[in-house]
Amino acid sequence: QVQLVESGGGLVQAGGSLRLSCGASGSIFSINAMAWYRQAPGKQRELVAAITSGGSTNYADSVKGRFTISRDNAKNTVYLQMNSLKPEDTAVYYCNADTIVLASYRTKGYWGQGTQVTVSS
Repeated sequence: QVQLVESGGGLVQAGGSLRLSCGASGSIFSINAMAWYRQAPGKQRELVAAITSGGSTNYADSVKGRFTISRDNAKNTVYLQMNSLKPEDTAVYYCNADTIVLASYRTKGYWGQGTQVTVSS
């Protein structure tokens, strides 16, 4: 089994910054892409940012220029630096890891439990 644990959420005023972290542990052979998603009340979960094992990134248009995704492959950890936060960034943020699992060497996507980010106006 693989576990993802997120941290770093909280309450911040508009224009402020937060840094989210997500560490993966367990029966991991390697991790391909890692990503951050978010889900606001009454809305569908959406991709915020993703990063490959080689460091290539892509972002949702709504966060380009404000958010930066990075990862530490040695620690199986992905980060999301969020600057210039807006009230519309308020959501539960989830990390996802496309993982090759030991023993089976099959690829499976795992999710963290989510961390709440609230941006006040």
